[in-house]
Amino acid sequence: MGLWAQIKLCLVPSKEGTQSTNHKAQGTLVGITYDLREDYIKAGYSAEETAEFDHISTINAIDEALKNLSYGTTCIGNIKSLTAKLAAGERWDMVFNICEGMHGLGREAQVPALLDAYNIPYTFSDALVLALTLHKSFTKNIIRDNGLATPDFFLVRSISDVEKINLPYPLFAKPVAEGTGKGITASSKIKDSSQLREICAQLLNKFKQPVLVETFLPGREFTVGITGTGEKAEVLGVMEIILNKNAEKEVYSFDNKENYQGRVEYELAGGKIAEECGKLALAAWDILGCRDAGRIDVKLDCAGIPNFLEVNPLAGLRPIHSDLAIICDLQKIPYIDLIRKIMDSAMVRMEKVG
Repeated sequence: MGLWAQIKLCLVPSKEGTQSTNHKAQGTLVGITYDLREDYIKAGYSAEETAEFDHISTINAIDEALKNLSYGTTCIGNIKSLTAKLAAGERWDMVFNICEGMHGLGREAQVPALLDAYNIPYTFSDALVLALTLHKSFTKNIIRDNGLATPDFFLVRSISDVEKINLPYPLFAKPVAEGTGKGITASSKIKDSSQLREICAQLLNKFKQPVLVETFLPGREFTVGITGTGEKAEVLGVMEIILNKNAEKEVYSFDNKENYQGRVEYELAGGKIAEECGKLALAAWDILGCRDAGRIDVKLDCAGIPNFLEVNPLAGLRPIHSDLAIICDLQKIPYIDLIRKIMDSAMVRMEKVG
């Protein structure tokens, strides 16, 4: 099936659902904003540069779920397409926004800021939260200041800053404002000062942004799926990330994420550890002001205490592949119910705007 045949159903607004009746949804036109990975690959960007962007299967899955929930849908596309459509006078009752953006440290906030200017409600976190949380160091400052556990860290803005780091080895280095494991390899675990300088220099040169250097945590790693906003936020599930013998060792790297089959095992956590991770994640979600759905990554320190690593308030929604979707699969939560939870949370804001 060609690309046009795959996406054409999303291009025609539909006001009728096919399986489920939702009286709040009926008559509500939802525009879908997204960055299609294939478009950027054709434009010459690399697989790593476009790693956070969406596959056509994700757009189609979201569109189908919204229609089955009785929403009308229309595809908008990326921020340039959104800008052109707004200028032409097009409007939507709600926008389902999964745009990651391409340029700048505030790239995830660009679509929400534009929609705010036109007073159009949208799913997921607002421009302020998305700009803040993409910057891992700023986020960790807020988390730490609110008394939540997070690894000690230092922000390297230039290679001369490496000499100022006074943290015990091993350390862990990654770009301060990337997702999907971009910039993370087996070499991200730093054993000594010479390796620290080498890796920081490589990351500064490649990503043109500061490098976050943290204390390396040796314990188990988890990601916590969350839906809802404020007091209504709840844990979807706590999933442990287990690297097997075929994976890059000790790090949930870009390569491990992109080629997870045969390298990574995902298991639901239970008992006390799941409770502790969920409690930490919900506290961080509330402190940061995140909305509707997303993930928080957690890792245990040498004492077995869960530590906040980072938050993804614009989590991937690719069925089967994305962590949030995998959590739902493990919890036997249908994909349509995940989209329903997201929309139910976002629709509260639409009612306030209305």
